[in-house]
Amino acid sequence: MGLKGFVEGGVASVIAGASTHPLDLIKVRMQLQGESHVPNLSSVQSCRPAFALSSTATISLPTTLELPAPPRVGPLSIGVRIIQSEGTAALFSGISATLLRQTLYSTTRMGLYDVLKHKWTDPDTNSMPLASKIGAGLISGAVGAAVGNPADVAMVRMQADGRLPVDHRRNYKSVVDALRQMSKQEGVASLWRGSSLTVNRAMIVTASQLASYDQAKEMILEKGLLSDGIGTHVAASFVAGFVASVASNPIDVIKTRVMNMKVEPGVEPPYKGALDCAVKTVKAEGPMALYKGFIPTISRQGPFTVVLFVTLEQVRKLLKDF
Repeated sequence: MGLKGFVEGGVASVIAGASTHPLDLIKVRMQLQGESHVPNLSSVQSCRPAFALSSTATISLPTTLELPAPPRVGPLSIGVRIIQSEGTAALFSGISATLLRQTLYSTTRMGLYDVLKHKWTDPDTNSMPLASKIGAGLISGAVGAAVGNPADVAMVRMQADGRLPVDHRRNYKSVVDALRQMSKQEGVASLWRGSSLTVNRAMIVTASQLASYDQAKEMILEKGLLSDGIGTHVAASFVAGFVASVASNPIDVIKTRVMNMKVEPGVEPPYKGALDCAVKTVKAEGPMALYKGFIPTISRQGPFTVVLFVTLEQVRKLLKDF
């Protein structure tokens, strides 16, 4: 039964991740808006006069011409801008990393949650307390995140690459190339950069998403609102997606920025760690910066969760005799 749960969760997660990848990419781009250390064209350096009136004349001109920063835009505008500047295919930048991430991270968390749920379910009442569901989600999310962190780092970088100036892009060809270059240039430890954030986020997402789905489904069935079918699965999925989005977005913003930062030898990194990133983000952009990308987050989390659990329920039906 344990292996079957991993297979069911893996298939559902890969399908859900691939189908909602463009929304996830837009979310990442939104979360990176406003970073002060990102190279941009808003400043033109070394503006010097092309002539001198005399050897004694003194002309004071600014050495830096500051242009207003580009306005922050919403998810639809970002999506249109990506298509116009990078092409439609850019919406699927990093798709190979997403597939690897879902294969490692989501397969592990879904399968382990299923194992713990069967182990902790009361055989007499065939039910599991909400606290136990949350506990199972926390454990399975932590393990899954530790396994899938390298693919997560690669995915964030590949999704964010198109927003950088051409000479600052990493230009990873695939997730394998990304992992190889990171290991070679930044060390193997870079594959687990932001892992504490990834683990914390995964614990929150898994506990809120899986526990709230099971709880909402049970309540719908107990109250007789709907029968055990696609309608119940979709309704419970929307509840789970909303709860997971609200709970995880602040950590997701910090995780994205820490994973995406460029570390160069002899140069102080933009952030010293997760806490430093959070403090600098709130100080420079305000506390609501932690909910940047919330609209695409919930726009992605909703469909992702629906596809995930509807697919999971269908796969379970197909494999129930195995």
